Amino acid sequence: MLLRQLPAALAIAASLLALPAAADTAKSTPTAKELLAKAKPEEWRTPDPTNLLYMQLPQGRVVIELAPDFTPLHADNIRTLVREHYFDGLAIIRVQDNFVTQWGDPNDDDSGDKSKIKPLGSAKAKLPPEYTRAIDPKLPWTPLPDGDMYAPQVGFSEGFPVARDPGTGREWLTHCYGMVGVARDIPPDSGSGNSLYAVIGQAPRGLDRNLAIAGRVIQGMQYLSALPRGTGALGFYTQASQRTPIISVRLAADIPPAERENLQVLRTDSPTFAAIIEAKRNRRDAFYTVPAGKIDLCSIDIPVRALDVKH
Repeated sequence: MLLRQLPAALAIAASLLALPAAADTAKSTPTAKELLAKAKPEEWRTPDPTNLLYMQLPQGRVVIELAPDFTPLHADNIRTLVREHYFDGLAIIRVQDNFVTQWGDPNDDDSGDKSKIKPLGSAKAKLPPEYTRAIDPKLPWTPLPDGDMYAPQVGFSEGFPVARDPGTGREWLTHCYGMVGVARDIPPDSGSGNSLYAVIGQAPRGLDRNLAIAGRVIQGMQYLSALPRGTGALGFYTQASQRTPIISVRLAADIPPAERENLQVLRTDSPTFAAIIEAKRNRRDAFYTVPAGKIDLCSIDIPVRALDVKH
């Protein structure tokens, strides 16, 4: 009896195995590229040139968008440093694998020549620690529906990944890939913005609320993440020849329009961005047959596009 039923059972099993493939094909989620192609013009924003830093390295230009609504004092101090050309001639001093790339004055390191430290000019040497800010209901907020290990709520605001705690009424920028933080010594007020770092590895969220975050890299991240790793403690370079020199850092507002990058960032409070989040949470196509059904804050890239516009 069992032998007679076996061919029929195999046929049924084969048909059942074929069903998911057909269903998966029918339910394939749109790609981010497909969704962005349908985004409306008003869903894109052009960053304020007073909030854009252009860091010129020998390899190319790195563009950083400041976050003055979250760290206003640091944004102002960094603008002062940039306008007084503080960073010109300094260097990338540290590249720690799976962690950060840091730049600033090599002589300001523990092993540097303190007698040659570059003056800060009219910028402040100390600032209050802007690790968190009060939740502002007027700021746009796109929450993620999934849980987070480090905060009661996470989402996006003004193009940045943000965490919130409704219990304390505070919110803060998070250490996702490409975010730019303010290096400091032990005292909380010792981070002036004269030394900055970009996250180049897995998100070190344990740093959240312990360091001020000034903004994020929106273009040229490859020039920071692909550098040779430092061989010293914490990834610091042990020889001057290993460092990447900083040719200049300028505010976009201070250079001629013809020399600016024509960049736009997808609004994180837009329907297209919400659709991208959902598509990534439940990705299903010929390759991804089992959707995760969840997504964490730092695995979502905020789209940036370069416009081919002639001035």
